[in-house]
Amino acid sequence: MPRRVRSDGERSRKVIVDAAARIATVEGLEGLSIARVAAATGMSKSGVFGLFGSKQELQMAAIDEARSVFVDQVVRPALQASEGIERLSALCDGFLDYVRERVFPGGCFFASVAAEIGPRPGELRDRIREEQKLWVGLLTENAQRARKAGQLPAGTDPRQLALELSAMLTGADIAFLLHEDPRIIEGVRKAIRERVGR
Repeated sequence: MPRRVRSDGERSRKVIVDAAARIATVEGLEGLSIARVAAATGMSKSGVFGLFGSKQELQMAAIDEARSVFVDQVVRPALQASEGIERLSALCDGFLDYVRERVFPGGCFFASVAAEIGPRPGELRDRIREEQKLWVGLLTENAQRARKAGQLPAGTDPRQLALELSAMLTGADIAFLLHEDPRIIEGVRKAIRERVGR
C-alpha cells in the first residue's frame, strides 16, 4: 500500500509540474500559484500544497521540469551527433524543432521567463541565468571543438559564435510565437548553416 501511495504522489507531482511549466510560458513564473495550478489540473489546493509547500518551491519545480524537457527534446538527441560542427548543428536544429513543435504553449520556457525574471534579483533569476549559461556553454564547447578540428572558418571566435547562435535561436522562438509561420524556423535554420559554414 505505501508503494502505491508514493507512486500516486509521484504521478500527481508530475502532472502538477508539467502544468506549472506550461502555465509559466504563458503567464510567467509569477503567475504560478497553488490555486492556479490546482485549477489547471483539477486537483485540490490542499493536494497541490501537500506536494509543494510554497509558491517558490512550485516555481523551482517548474524550472526543473522545463530543464528536463529541454534536455530530452534538444540536448540528448544532439549528443548522438559527432562532437564539433555536427553536434553544434544538431543542437541548433533540435532547438528549432522544439520551438516549431510548440512543446510549451508560450515557446521556449527559458526564453519566455527570462524577460520576466531578468530584472528581479533572487533565486529564480539565479537559476534561469545558470540555465542560460549552461546552454551557451554547450554551444561554445562544441564551437571550440569544431574550430580545433578545422571545421569552422579561420578566425572564428567560439564564444562569439555561440552567443550569435543563441540570439538567433531565441529570435526564432519569439518570431515563430508571434507569427506561427514555419518559414521563420526554416529561414533561421538556413542562416545558422551559413553562419557555421555548412
